[in-house]
Amino acid sequence: MSELAATPGQTVGPFFHYGLSYRGDNELVPSGHPGAIRLHGTVFDGAGEPVPDALVEVWQPDSAGTVIDAEGSLHRDGWTFTGWGRAATDPTGHYSFTTVAPGGQIPYFALAVFARGLLDALFTRAYLPHANLSDDLLTRLEPHRRQTLICQAEDGGYHFDIHLQGASETVFLRHSRVRT
Repeated sequence: MSELAATPGQTVGPFFHYGLSYRGDNELVPSGHPGAIRLHGTVFDGAGEPVPDALVEVWQPDSAGTVIDAEGSLHRDGWTFTGWGRAATDPTGHYSFTTVAPGGQIPYFALAVFARGLLDALFTRAYLPHANLSDDLLTRLEPHRRQTLICQAEDGGYHFDIHLQGASETVFLRHSRVRT
């Protein structure tokens, strides 16, 4: 597939591939790291079509449940876990991270989604299937809505699709630092 050059007529983004990607952006740990898993899925629009130009960010604690607060989350040295990563979707709307399973009492991945047509990022959580479902957020949701926040276990990781709108819409959260 040939790459298209940006032109003056393309003033509305997303331009993720031009300025937001960096080497190892979706590898929070290298694939050979002990305990490495894969978190992946597809971003869908309201019509159920894959979104080929979205960007998904992940924040998470390490496998012991420790939240990393040191500077340098873009630094990839092949062994240091930073707790943050970024993955652009491919032409089929698929994203993928190599990371570790988050630890803690209620293990989940915090995700942000950027895509065309969104004025602000959308925030959500992807809970591990064995997570303590007594989490305050989960207990306030109807069971069918709660399911939109639960990953599906797979051999070697977890699958988590993100639906921006529609009947299967993922539950999105209001972030206190984002204007509404």
